[in-house]
Amino acid sequence: MSNPQLSVVIPVYNEERGLAILFERLYPALDALGVSYEVIFINDGSRDRSAALLRQQYLKRPDVTRVIFLAGNFGQHMAIMSGFSHCRGERIVTLDADLQNPPEEIHKLLAKMDAGYDYVGGVRQQRQDASWRRYASWTMNRLRERITHVVMSDQGCMLRAYSREIIHAINHSLEANTFIPALAYTYARHPGEVEVAHEERAAGESKYSLYQLIRLNFDLVTGFSLLPLQIFSLVGVSLSVLSAIFVVYLAMRRIFIGPEVAGVFTLFGILFFLMGVILFGIGLLGEYIGRIYLQVRQRPRYLIESTLGGNE
Repeated sequence: MSNPQLSVVIPVYNEERGLAILFERLYPALDALGVSYEVIFINDGSRDRSAALLRQQYLKRPDVTRVIFLAGNFGQHMAIMSGFSHCRGERIVTLDADLQNPPEEIHKLLAKMDAGYDYVGGVRQQRQDASWRRYASWTMNRLRERITHVVMSDQGCMLRAYSREIIHAINHSLEANTFIPALAYTYARHPGEVEVAHEERAAGESKYSLYQLIRLNFDLVTGFSLLPLQIFSLVGVSLSVLSAIFVVYLAMRRIFIGPEVAGVFTLFGILFFLMGVILFGIGLLGEYIGRIYLQVRQRPRYLIESTLGGNE
């Protein structure tokens, strides 16, 4: 395990019901690849028996298994970042523990890398998610791509492969919040994608609600583009010009027609619209300022409680 060819990084959060199935499918799939590998599980503060099951699995396959126990729930991406900081493979694959992306598909990503790509993203085919999740994902993908110019056909698929050089660059990016697939895309010289199968969750439930998906995409947009601020600036300038013209128009009516009662509700409507734009802009500015606030505090992104395997 000192210098494996492949590292598989798997974040785990309350996956007690599905871990046994994952173990049964993961190791045979990796053994069939014919390369040296290590599997790094990151227990992200699970409140069920996930930690105990990971310890048991380590005792069964200590030659290729490593486990990182985080001292709390820091989120999927921070859990993966902790795995990146400990992995030693020349190629690194991320995989969710819920088996929605089968481990048997890993060979497709490695074959794509053999063709010269340094970063390969999975694109889920015949998705087994609910309709609203598919439509929401499609909408968010298109909006995010137009704003950030980060081209990912399926940003929600965590089955991805990275070269060692990209992982090194990610590990040296000291952002408080980051979206790993998008960050990897910005560092990749030859990014690619490959179609992978998609299955229903083996057990448990999704950790992402609709609100969390929206928050994730909003964080992605503000983390990789200034376009929202620029658009708001243009909207502000346009509304200022229109407001000035409207004020001149009202003044002229006052001079030539005299005081009027009609149009009061129209003025209220315009006023409420402008107030809504202002509040939206304040919220947008707050999002960017919040990112700065998190960054300048320089708190650790995650805390490791203990590890199993390797030289730790």
